[in-house]
Amino acid sequence: MHPMIRIGSRGSALARRQTEIVSKQLGEIGIRTEIIIIKTEGDADTSVPLHEVGGQGIFVRALDDAILSGEIDCAVHSMKDIPAARPDGIATAAILPRDPPTDYLAFEKTLDDVLIIGTSSTRRRAQLRRYDPDLEIRELRGNIDTRIRKLKSGDYDAIMLAEAGLVRMSLHLNGIRLPAHQFVPAPNQGTIAVVCRDDPALCEVISPLDHEKTRMDTMIERAVMEEVGGGCFTPQGIYCLEGHLIAEVLSLDGERYERMEEQVKSVDEARGIGRELKIRSSDLILEAKSILGLK
Repeated sequence: MHPMIRIGSRGSALARRQTEIVSKQLGEIGIRTEIIIIKTEGDADTSVPLHEVGGQGIFVRALDDAILSGEIDCAVHSMKDIPAARPDGIATAAILPRDPPTDYLAFEKTLDDVLIIGTSSTRRRAQLRRYDPDLEIRELRGNIDTRIRKLKSGDYDAIMLAEAGLVRMSLHLNGIRLPAHQFVPAPNQGTIAVVCRDDPALCEVISPLDHEKTRMDTMIERAVMEEVGGGCFTPQGIYCLEGHLIAEVLSLDGERYERMEEQVKSVDEARGIGRELKIRSSDLILEAKSILGLK
């Protein structure tokens, strides 16, 4: 009998659901688990734009610290929340099969009547403005329930969500899936990752959950993301499906962008593409940082 594995999770309903998925799969291979809720800075104040409080990485930092301190053994994340720079002592033990990577535009009225859209993502803002410069994009943070409630109360005509979150929560909203070639997803969107102490024995216990094809596609995406840099503040979409890679960096207003579309066979190849995209888009990255007041 394996020892009990303590799994850390954020407190949101979606985070708990993702952790329950992992816990159930571990249980099916005979691994006992205990779920421990860890509060994160990113969940404390949803009224402030993400770029002002440290970006997506703030959702991961507290869980990393809990792993390194020994409070928990592993943590479950939406993989797109995991920043490029990772602390020593943390390993990605398993990447689950990918759910839909696409964005979803949810609305209560007809699509023709959608003028005000809520999202906190600089990528989604830029891609929406590229699609239609006349759209009004308003800041919207909070968990899925909060965002849906604000849509239904009429604060927004539509809201933009990751389709994977709706699937995991079994939520059915009126709306449309946005095509990935036009609204290129964030790197690793739609993927659940399990991170743990960099302990070979612990990694081996969790590794049966790993999905080889998803790991390859997401590692290609991460390689491009790491080379491009720009943090989660720069609007960038990076998506790979069975080696077909689309990567783009946009200006904040969506009017300008650099885009590459290639067939990629290895992570090293992806790094080369990332380096080239960084050179091509360096002015867009610097401009975004300047406009957002970042160093």
